[in-house]
Amino acid sequence: MPPVSSKPENPVLLGVVGGAHGLKGECRVRSFTEDPTDLGAYGPLFDTEGNRYTVKSARRQKNVVVVRFVEVEDRNHAERLNGRELFVDRSALPEPEESDEFYLDDLVGLAVETGSGAVVGTVVAFHDFGAGDIVEIKPPEGPTVMIPFSEAAVPEIDAERGVIIVEPFAAGLAEADTDEPEDVSEPTADQD
Repeated sequence: MPPVSSKPENPVLLGVVGGAHGLKGECRVRSFTEDPTDLGAYGPLFDTEGNRYTVKSARRQKNVVVVRFVEVEDRNHAERLNGRELFVDRSALPEPEESDEFYLDDLVGLAVETGSGAVVGTVVAFHDFGAGDIVEIKPPEGPTVMIPFSEAAVPEIDAERGVIIVEPFAAGLAEADTDEPEDVSEPTADQD
């Protein structure tokens, strides 16, 4: 077992172990870093129990990264890690270089409004089920809703105000006006 270390104070999810790969203890990991092989570039990773995992090597294979952790010695140990979430402390990540760049975790807790100022709710999480990022929003009442985190659905992030602006139609939060237009028939020529 990896030695237990302290958990990150401000954890940021960098990957999830998807299972064992081969016989020597490698793991398939779904990486959330911009370059998937950079999984270990920010130092050791930790799970929710505080176990430490140091990336010894990482290589792409289809839509995952095959990772060799220093602390994982064999396939049996790698199999026990299936589903394990891997985190680093937020302080280990570099600050965004551009004013319009941000980490998704930094957006959790922000208010969500429409362009006209109507309250939609609060960001509670981001998910990626394989087709792009999804933002989960808790409205003032009722269950959470999920919308695509795309430029069409989320055209603006106002970091100064701490607000995400959504476009309700593109986000799937409102239906287009479906009123049928009045029947406009073409006039017919008078028959004389």
